[in-house]
Amino acid sequence: MDGLTAVQSRISEIQARFLTAPRPAASADWTAAATAAGLAGTGATSAAAGTATAGSASEGAVVAEARKYLGVPYLWGGTDPAKGLDCSGFTQLVYGNLGIDLPRTSSQQATAGTAVASLAEARPGDLVFFDHSPGRPGIDHVGIYVGDGKMIAAPQAGEVVKVQDVGNPAVIRRVLPAETASTGSGTATGASLSGVPYADLFTRAGSRHGVDPALLAAVAKQESGFNASAVSPAGAQGLMQFMPATARGLGVDPLDPASAVDGAARYLAGLTEQFGSTELGLAAYNAGPGTVRRYGGIPPYAETQNYVRSVMSKAEALR
Repeated sequence: MDGLTAVQSRISEIQARFLTAPRPAASADWTAAATAAGLAGTGATSAAAGTATAGSASEGAVVAEARKYLGVPYLWGGTDPAKGLDCSGFTQLVYGNLGIDLPRTSSQQATAGTAVASLAEARPGDLVFFDHSPGRPGIDHVGIYVGDGKMIAAPQAGEVVKVQDVGNPAVIRRVLPAETASTGSGTATGASLSGVPYADLFTRAGSRHGVDPALLAAVAKQESGFNASAVSPAGAQGLMQFMPATARGLGVDPLDPASAVDGAARYLAGLTEQFGSTELGLAAYNAGPGTVRRYGGIPPYAETQNYVRSVMSKAEALR
């Protein structure tokens, strides 16, 4: 059995074990099952079609949701991550999981939402469209912009959902509801974090680096109880409890809340991309990337396992 067949077989076993009926959105039990198996990508299929409708997504939430599917194989016509996704199946699934219905094909999706004039004005979560077939004019590819000239997309046969340079899109569309659009300062609104200390820092960093602001807030609550001056017995410092060596490597001042939160968002985004899921990214944040690589998943340490569960629970409560 080759590697891809083995992965697909394992996913089927997990779905049969945990999913007793089809469900339209990602569920906690499927996420946990996929993480336990060390697989990238979570969620279920969205069969929604038609024009975009208002939902509860934010810029950071869109990018965080898109990152869940990193590593899923490309499959033409694919809408089920257990089998594979094509470009528009991927974007439809991500937005569908966040309550926003998109049409099925990239050419149809290119008419949803509102136009964005240029890449310079694009925000994380915007849809970027391309015409890659000179002999057949029209939109034939779509990805999700994540900022800094990058997008997440399902490129073509033989590849997987991945982060790549955005290049020169032919069309850019914004389908997020107006109330979740970013402000002029580049901060995504964070109504769900109302009353949370440093909420503006979490929403700004989440938007900038494609991390759910609620997840960042949950990490801060777990790590320091929102105490920007906290120092652990092991020497971890500040709001996000960076060890000095890690902080130096990231160019972060751990006792400066703005620097610490931005660094944590950057670090978590990189860990999530590296390991393929939010849960594994959190495990690496707690136990170190080398430990997660060594065990091929969440390490068998009670502290790390409890850490991942606690942060995920706190993040859910803050959304």
